[in-house]
Amino acid sequence: MSGRTETDSSTTAAAIPWQVLKAMRPHQWVKNCFVLAPLVFAEHALVTADVIRAAGAFALFSVLSGCVYILNDLVDVEGDRVHPTKRFRPIASGKLPMPAARLALAILLIATIGLSFAFGLDFAAIGLSYFVLNVGYSFALKHVPFVDVLCIASGFLLRLWGGAAAIDVPMTAWILVCTFLLAAYLGLGKRKHELLQAGSGAAKQRRVLSRYNLKHVRPAMWILAASTLACYVAFTLVGTQVGRLFDPRDLVWTIPCVVYGLFRFHQLTERSDEGKSPTDLMLKDRLFLLNIAAWCAVVVVVVYVL
Repeated sequence: MSGRTETDSSTTAAAIPWQVLKAMRPHQWVKNCFVLAPLVFAEHALVTADVIRAAGAFALFSVLSGCVYILNDLVDVEGDRVHPTKRFRPIASGKLPMPAARLALAILLIATIGLSFAFGLDFAAIGLSYFVLNVGYSFALKHVPFVDVLCIASGFLLRLWGGAAAIDVPMTAWILVCTFLLAAYLGLGKRKHELLQAGSGAAKQRRVLSRYNLKHVRPAMWILAASTLACYVAFTLVGTQVGRLFDPRDLVWTIPCVVYGLFRFHQLTERSDEGKSPTDLMLKDRLFLLNIAAWCAVVVVVVYVL
């Protein structure tokens, strides 16, 4: 497996576009729903023009994040080939030849950045910053413990800012801080899961794991979970209005959903016997998804019905 470098014998030219799409990991694009958060909380979800612009911003960030995944897989190809699940990815398995992956990355990136200017200079700058941040992450920052997690969290902040810039609405500090803390918690949980899963062979799968210690990661996760919850509670109690009518104090009813979501994700990070990452597991976990649905339903009622 490790000797395979360029192509898989089963790969045909007609199959390459499909392998490119798989390498972009469409199932992970759900993370780009953060781009839509400004549309909802600014009470613009009933404004047709803004809905169209937000949908376009979501699509562009999805393609942009797909470019990041291709870049990561190109950089990490050797490590992925010894990973129990990542070795089946298109580039690591050889089903997507590396020259084709590089060409697809260049075309998609140029097209996405070019189209982003249609949403304004600010949005284009944010999208470019997102990609540059991930270039730094792929080549250097992902090897620095805890800094790698901060880079992941910063990517979620840029998604929020991008969504706000696309429809020209402000974002409150409360939402930005809550998002940053939550994303850091999720990122650190992923590292904990990788440590538990890989055991003594962690460094072969991801170099930075050799510099992480579960004795530090576990308490850091609890601190981030508590900080996320505290920030969210403070937002619902003393936060200022985001839109014209919406009062954050009405979101106090969503606090149980946040508590359960944080706890449930912590449980999923302990499932080291399952090869999938905790972020993949939570997207298939019925209890987690029901909790998210309940949170979304209450938010819609609070913002648009009450």
